Amino acid sequence: MSAAPRIDAPFLLGMMRLHEVPALHVPGRLADWIEARLDEGLGWFDHADIYGDGQGEALFGAALRARPALAGRVKVVTKAGIVTPERDASRVGHQDTGVKHYDSSPAALTRAIDAALSRLGVERLDHFLIHRPDPLMEAAATGRALDDAIAAGKIGAAGVSNFLPEQWRRLQAAMHHRLEAHQLQLSLDHATPLFDGRYDALVADGLAPLVWSPLGGGRVFQGPAVGLLDHLAGVHGATPAGVALAWLRALPGRPVPVIGSLRAERIDDLARDADLSLVRPEWYALLEAARGHPVA
Repeated sequence: MSAAPRIDAPFLLGMMRLHEVPALHVPGRLADWIEARLDEGLGWFDHADIYGDGQGEALFGAALRARPALAGRVKVVTKAGIVTPERDASRVGHQDTGVKHYDSSPAALTRAIDAALSRLGVERLDHFLIHRPDPLMEAAATGRALDDAIAAGKIGAAGVSNFLPEQWRRLQAAMHHRLEAHQLQLSLDHATPLFDGRYDALVADGLAPLVWSPLGGGRVFQGPAVGLLDHLAGVHGATPAGVALAWLRALPGRPVPVIGSLRAERIDDLARDADLSLVRPEWYALLEAARGHPVA
């Protein structure tokens, strides 16, 4: 059995908006884009089955089929477990549309893994995450399904997203393999997990922190810290976004941001800023500016 793949990139390339970029819908053009990122040392791509209702994974897979040599070079993270109203055929209460809900049952996760493998055209999913905590999850059955997928070589490692500590610990206690990663929301605009114990818990439990919305959906550039971000960007010869990501990377466990941009120029800028380090007073000054009050 091969070891769980370690995420050793400055950031993951988020595919959430791939289905919204027509220029990348041509398989050969998207293959060019993927190959360019790989040549830059950026090999990790973050997907989910709800991104474009499977379109993101399907477009990515079409590009890999158009250029098969790329399939062995990419590393894929994908997520499942959210059932959108369009995918729900239950029609509870005779509604015209389905009910959005979470499904971490073994049958649902097994179908999701197989479907992702088919859409993406890869031999295994390097990391597979349960997208949201499901209050109806039977931990023993779900854990067994994830263990079986790892043993079968369908996934390299299992993880979670948006879970609270006791939720991932209940699942972990039912598994033979370790949960390897946790994807959470964290940024200068949303620093709550640093102060409510969630971030400390995932680091203590050995989960690799992956960060979605690391720039707060652009809010960090509109909030109270924007002036200091611009100033520090000038001091360090970096972009304000690079400074905001350096603030995250300074944390124990060195979180890996998931960036949402597909623009090559933007990605290049963030890659150049990846080695930026902030001194402790700079880090706390940004925290103070973002929160609007000094530390106690």
